[in-house]
Amino acid sequence: MAKPTKVSAVAEIAEYFRGSNAAVLTEYRGLSVAQMKELRRSLGTGVTYAVVKNTLTKIAARDAGVEGLDSLLEGPSAIAFVSGDAVDAAKGIRDFAKNNPALVIKGGIMDGAVLSAAEITKIANLESREVLLAKLAGAMKAKQSHAAALFAAPLSKTARTLAALQAKLESEPGAVAPVAEAVVEEDAAPVEEVIASEEETTEG
Repeated sequence: MAKPTKVSAVAEIAEYFRGSNAAVLTEYRGLSVAQMKELRRSLGTGVTYAVVKNTLTKIAARDAGVEGLDSLLEGPSAIAFVSGDAVDAAKGIRDFAKNNPALVIKGGIMDGAVLSAAEITKIANLESREVLLAKLAGAMKAKQSHAAALFAAPLSKTARTLAALQAKLESEPGAVAPVAEAVVEEDAAPVEEVIASEEETTEG
């Protein structure tokens, strides 16, 4: 009969698996207690980094419907259960491992797929959700500004063209300025009417 402590440990690990959108398995052999605390602190509140027993974790994974982790559960194991941004978590673990070679990434799981250590590193090299959202917002703002400029351009061109036309008519009575360049709004009077009106005013 299983001991209550083991049953409780299996249930706790299974719940971590269920509540996480990703998990990164590591070997921590050689890390000091102080380094483990530093790692947990660096990963933030969206990650729970827990030292686990392999046999209990295998049972917990099966209970949680997670498959394919048995080969990764060899040697001293600790798992980063990620409830926040998986990219940020992968970056944090990768960066810590660079400065603390005793931490070794074994692999992980995301969206039900088992990942190798190399694939975890690839995820760590991606841009975080916040950066992507910031870039998307910037792109949308630039697009809106461009659209506004495109909308404003015909109006300003129309104003400039009509102003030039009026100046031409006032300086040379009877002369007709070229109208091919004019951009006229749909609800504006036709250029011919504008010219006729100006000529009548000049003659009067």
